[in-house]
Formats: sequence, structure tokens, C-alpha cells
Amino acid sequence: MKKSILIVCLSFGLCQAQQTENSNLWEVGGTSRLNFSQVNLTNWSAGGQNSLSLNGLASLHAHKTKGKGLWENFLELGYGIIKQGQEESWIKTDDRIDFTSKYGHQANKKWSYAALINFKTQMTDGYHYPNDSVKISGLFSPAYILESFGMDYKANEHFSCFLSPITLKATIVGNQELANAGAFGVEAAQRDDAGNILTEGQNLRTEFGGYIRMYYQNDIIENVGLNTKLELFSNYLQDPQNIDINWEVLLSLKVNKYISATLSTQLLYDHDIDIASDTNKDGINDSFGPKTQFKEVLGIGITYTL
Repeated sequence: MKKSILIVCLSFGLCQAQQTENSNLWEVGGTSRLNFSQVNLTNWSAGGQNSLSLNGLASLHAHKTKGKGLWENFLELGYGIIKQGQEESWIKTDDRIDFTSKYGHQANKKWSYAALINFKTQMTDGYHYPNDSVKISGLFSPAYILESFGMDYKANEHFSCFLSPITLKATIVGNQELANAGAFGVEAAQRDDAGNILTEGQNLRTEFGGYIRMYYQNDIIENVGLNTKLELFSNYLQDPQNIDINWEVLLSLKVNKYISATLSTQLLYDHDIDIASDTNKDGINDSFGPKTQFKEVLGIGITYTL
């Protein structure tokens, strides 16, 4: 009996952290990674499935200093897909766009008056896998826009904490079917007893509240870099005790000149987002409500540093 197994793991990481000394005083840098893996089985007695996966991640920044002003920009992109067995379609494993721009004017050595804007969404449609006919998300469904004014505390070049008592948060659900279902906290459609829509669901939900954003980036030990961000938001107008949480961690490890590893995690909690679950383990979702969400992505492979 012929037995063969082919496992190909190829990853490319780009790690860059540099300062550009020019008339604009820009500092740019970041970390990026692209992973590819394949498993091919032929007459494999131990069992298993063929698989093919791609995963990419980029965490970039660009800062500009002029006088007492500091303009900071952060862009985080992530996308991953996997194909297993005889399935013809690809399943999405990661998908995010996260952009933050913050401007601060120095009040003293460590504090600045600051304004911040943040935008989050995703690139492609998401489905209730393994059922790829039920769409549960998409580009601008949802999208989050946050505008905030407050004070920024910068202890050193590695840590900053933005505190804002004045924050406007907008949730956009562009897909009307999802809006009619009340997805991501927007007001659902009003229906009659027969299920016919009387009033379409809202595509926009606004909240007013307080916001905290803490950011840390540093090499914690030699060849190990840590980039972490914690965001907290409380809606003054409705259930202020329910705190929205977004905590992201990116750990970059350089084993040697050519081998590296990255570990990224994200923890989310939003009281306005209902998560379906099968509490009876019978294949039918019978529980809906807010739950803690968690995602982890590990990449190991070849690195190239500029």
C-alpha cells in the first residue's frame, strides 16, 4: 500500500521598526507575517484530512512630532482562510481592519490634551459555518466608528493611556437583512404576526459614554517583542455597568536570524452582541446572549528583517 504525507509550512514575516529623520519627523514601523500550510494524505492508515491554509497579519504605525503636538496612527490588518477535506469552499479564520488616529497637544511632561478616532470593520462576508448559506457579517456589517476627546498619559515611549469622558460610538450594519434581525445591537425590524416587515431595521446605533485605551509596545526580553492594546467603553445612556472590552496581544519571537514565531490573541466582550450556542448539544442553537469571545493565531516560520 502506498503511503505518503506531504506537509509544507511556509511563512514569511516582515519585522520593521525604524525612525526616519527628515523634515516631517515621521517615525514608521511595524510587524507583518504571512503563513501558508498544506497537508496532503494518500492511503494514510491513521486517518485525517487534506488541508490548505493561509493566514496574514500586519501591525503598522506612523507617528509625527511637531513642537508640542504628536500625531499617532495605527493600522492593524488580519486575514486567514482554510480549506479542509473534500470541501470546495474556503472557511474564513480571521478578518479585521482596525485603524486608529490620535492627536495630542502636550500639557506637561506626561499629559496631553488629545482627540482620537477609531474605525473597525472586516473585509469579506462571514457565515455560520459549516452552513455557508447563512450570512452573519460582512464589510460594514458591522463597522464601528469611535470619536473621543480627553487626556492622554504617556509614561514613556513604550506606554500610553488615553482617558476620555466624552466619547461617541457608532455601530453600522449596512446589510439590511442583518439590520432587520437586530444584529450587533441595532434596532430590529418591526413585524406583524405573520412575520411581514412593517418597519425596516435600523442601520445605525449610536452610544455616548466613557472610553479608556491603554497601549504598550516594547521588547520585553532580547528578541521577544510585545504589542498589546486594551480598550474599555461604557455607555452612559444604557446599562453603563456593562463594559465593552477589546484586548489584543501580539507577541513576536525571533529564534535566530531566519526563524521567528508570532502569537496573537484577541478577547472581546460586547453586551449588545448576542452569540448563538447549543446548550443541549443536539445540533440546534437554543441559547442567545452576550458571551466572551476569544481568538488565538500562532505562526511559526521564516523571517526577514529590514
